[in-house]
Amino acid sequence: MTLGLINANPVVHAKKERVARPLDDPHADDAVDPLEIYDIVRDIRDPEHPYSLEQLSVLSEESITVDEKLGRILITFTPTIQHCSMATVIGLCLREKLKDCFPAHFKVDIKVAPGSHADEEAVNKQLNDKERVAAALENPNLRQLVTECLYSSEL
Repeated sequence: MTLGLINANPVVHAKKERVARPLDDPHADDAVDPLEIYDIVRDIRDPEHPYSLEQLSVLSEESITVDEKLGRILITFTPTIQHCSMATVIGLCLREKLKDCFPAHFKVDIKVAPGSHADEEAVNKQLNDKERVAAALENPNLRQLVTECLYSSEL
């Protein structure tokens, strides 16, 4: 079965150069920062296109905030179109990629950028409800799609 692309012609941006931190960097302590998180998630492949989330400007380092004191990480992503049917899949990919990367005391919130999706409230609710996320990932087809986006070697 062939599905038509919802956004057949996305704008593709160049990948940014990775910033290597020197070993003697005073900021290279155990603190979690947006750059560290961005480096973990930037290469996730878009579910609909053979490009990374970074290349499609779905997320950026600026769209990630960290509050060490409260133990909260917020990732805000911007789908390429307002009626993107893959927004929840993108959010699931972000959540899966980060789930084992940080200490258990961190709460990760994933949201679509305000005004960037027609069903913003519903998508945000689904992506931040543990039971809904677990139920979605029990679907073998959805689990396979998430796995392909996370571990694609085509980028």
